[in-house]
Amino acid sequence: MRAVVQRVKRSSVSVDGKIVSKIDKGLMVLLGVEVNDDESDLDYILKKVTKLRIFDDEDGVMNKSLLDYGLEVLVVSQFTLYGDARKGNRPSYIRSAKFDQGILLYEKFIEKLEKLDVKVSHGEYGADMDVELINDGPVTILLDSSKEF
Repeated sequence: MRAVVQRVKRSSVSVDGKIVSKIDKGLMVLLGVEVNDDESDLDYILKKVTKLRIFDDEDGVMNKSLLDYGLEVLVVSQFTLYGDARKGNRPSYIRSAKFDQGILLYEKFIEKLEKLDVKVSHGEYGADMDVELINDGPVTILLDSSKEF
């Protein structure tokens, strides 16, 4: 499982020109599911997302997590995170999970965030979405449950 985690001042997702979700200060997470992912991959990414110390403390040092401040998360599915463009110019998405497996882990990720009392908004899995955000910092962190990077 892969995630692009962005600290945002605000973010929103639209489908067919209509906003389906939006958040204020918090994290926008682009979430990609690989064909071999299971719940242990999900738990790894969940722990990292919720405990990343990328928010300023009282001294202006990035030392606090979204849980410390009770901030929001916007989760957006992103199968292209497993795009492999090492050969040629057309990326291969063979490592991306198929729809049924991907949506299952995506929805479990959201459910587990909610169980941690995180206010979660999300996009529409598999839809063509427009994502808007104001990146705060900018701060962008790449996560991979297989630790490929």
